[in-house]
Amino acid sequence: MINRRHFLTTVAVGTASAAALAACGTGSSSSGETGSADNPVTINYTWWGNDDRAERTRKAIALFESKNPDIKVNGNFTDFPSYWQKRATEAAGGGLPDVMQWDLSYLRDYGQRNQLLDLGTVNINTDAFEKSLLPSGQIRGKTYGIPTSTNAFAVYYDPAKLASLGIAEPDGTWTYKEFNQFLTEVGSKSNGALFGSTDYTGVWWMFNIWLRQNNIQAFTEEGKLGFTKDDLKKWWNLTADLRGTPAIISEERVTQLKPKSPLGSNVTVAEVTWDNFMAGYLGDSGAKELKLVPVPSDDPDNLGLFLKPSMLMVASAKTKFKDAAARFIDFMVNDPEVGQIFKTSRGVPASKTQRDGTTFEGTDKLVVDYEKSIEQYLKDAPEPPIVGFGTLEASFGRIASELNYGKVDVNGATDAWFKEAEDLIKQNG
Repeated sequence: MINRRHFLTTVAVGTASAAALAACGTGSSSSGETGSADNPVTINYTWWGNDDRAERTRKAIALFESKNPDIKVNGNFTDFPSYWQKRATEAAGGGLPDVMQWDLSYLRDYGQRNQLLDLGTVNINTDAFEKSLLPSGQIRGKTYGIPTSTNAFAVYYDPAKLASLGIAEPDGTWTYKEFNQFLTEVGSKSNGALFGSTDYTGVWWMFNIWLRQNNIQAFTEEGKLGFTKDDLKKWWNLTADLRGTPAIISEERVTQLKPKSPLGSNVTVAEVTWDNFMAGYLGDSGAKELKLVPVPSDDPDNLGLFLKPSMLMVASAKTKFKDAAARFIDFMVNDPEVGQIFKTSRGVPASKTQRDGTTFEGTDKLVVDYEKSIEQYLKDAPEPPIVGFGTLEASFGRIASELNYGKVDVNGATDAWFKEAEDLIKQNG
């Protein structure tokens, strides 16, 4: 388990001095790559995110190029769903980008199929990382991903909107019944002008947390489902009485608001999601502030929370520029100035070097303080999920949307998802 108390004491809140960044190797790789300021090698880097992340990433790329004139980085980004569709197409054609932002959900899919570079074969400094965090990027003893940062699940809420409705701010010590009552009160007191939140039961990772709260495994060590149909039915029934009411925004309305989220569009008061979305939500909504509290749980001693690598850096197994890719990854996860650029928009920096060189103030400090406040409840970080998990996560959200639309009932939704899950597990078994 990550020693979170030790981990967070390294975070500098206020002015911090950067620790010296260990030098990263720049020698040529086995592919014979070379580069110079007059004739730099070009690597392609891709990521998902909104305009805020794109602006920060471009600043980081420019900083890297200024310090590494022999390497040029060609960057591009897209939204999360489109991102994985493009990666699947590229992988099928053998043309993944040199370096990629990555999600834990897809690491085993591509790593086990030898489509990602074993980063243990190149020079990336991981001395400043908690050793218990690194296995999240490893499969069968090989390192395919380096965490950029960590995040945890939380309930966001807009205090100004609650004040306007005469509703007291929550302290995060609530059961699911109490959380549902909170969402219902928002919809009722706003006369439908505001919704409580989106349907939190449509989010796989929140379901995973609920399973942990009930001491149920999501997946077994053999790669099978660790929960039953009855477990999923109980989960999806938690908000059955809220669907179609102002407590929960309809899926149709969510679709109309895209690409912004309902919280970012000032249509909902709360949202259950990862804590590193703070910068994006504030940028989209223009809200003066947003606050974070823990997720609901019917067991006050077990919130089911954990630190997940909010994202990882990976490289293509077929890159012709292994050393350049490694230098860029090392820079993005370790350089203190990169930490200053991203703050907590990617999550709390995973590298102590980067944390020590980053000043956390305002909303960034809120994210750091939130993770500090839940450290006593944190459990072990999950290992890379089963092969095909990204597909299962997407189908979970899709079927939950159909449930929200009223196209299917809980029994039908559960049967549909289990069929897809069992077929996929059998296919990849």
